[in-house]
Amino acid sequence: MLESKLSPLAQKPENTLYYKPISGRRTPVIALVGSDGSGKTTVGNALFAWMSAQQPTRFCHLGKQTGSWGRAIARIPFVGRKVDKRIVHKASHTRREKGAGTLTALVIFALSMRRLFRFLRMKRLHREGYTILTDRFPQASVPGPMDGPGLVARSPKNSVVKGLTYGEQKIYEWMASFRPDVVLRLNVDIETALARKPDHRPEALRQKVSDVPRLTFNGAPVVELDATQPLETVLATARAHVSAVMASYGRPCS
Repeated sequence: MLESKLSPLAQKPENTLYYKPISGRRTPVIALVGSDGSGKTTVGNALFAWMSAQQPTRFCHLGKQTGSWGRAIARIPFVGRKVDKRIVHKASHTRREKGAGTLTALVIFALSMRRLFRFLRMKRLHREGYTILTDRFPQASVPGPMDGPGLVARSPKNSVVKGLTYGEQKIYEWMASFRPDVVLRLNVDIETALARKPDHRPEALRQKVSDVPRLTFNGAPVVELDATQPLETVLATARAHVSAVMASYGRPCS
């Protein structure tokens, strides 16, 4: 069954959906999160089509989109697999106590800047009066591939890496302080995710699936959606919560 675990602000005693608008905002921000294989792109596109038909809406991707690079590299004839394995080996260093090397840390930090630029664009569109639907949303509570800081070793030995780690963490904390009105979280088991994404690295996908339930978003209410359910079932619950959020801003959806 679909579950809806919400903060008290999101439900009235009679179980009708209710959201309180965030002070100072004219329009809401809806965040859609989930691991690869959770149906996030399919659900996001369907929600965006429905929302944009009723009011000005922008669909903002807030990820780094580096996974597709790795899969493209792996498909290069003769050398692709070898290069991809070397990238994975390098990435594993970021999870060790001493942290990444300087060059690797600089690359990871640069990719975080890419996410920051996308986040700043999203905030600009929101200030202009658009309702925002996001694919992914930055968070600072769980370092790693699920939209958290990429420099995950908390006590690196290298002074340059230590400075980059501190700076990246502060950037993510700043982005995470911008609270979505609601987070739609797509939960999926590893078997379903691998069946949907057979070209993904199993270990990387397993980590993402396990990290998703641990994510927090500065106190934003989270709607837990079972992504193994039929698409229309998932969309029906998602639309109900989005409609309630819209209504709180005086922008009801039909």
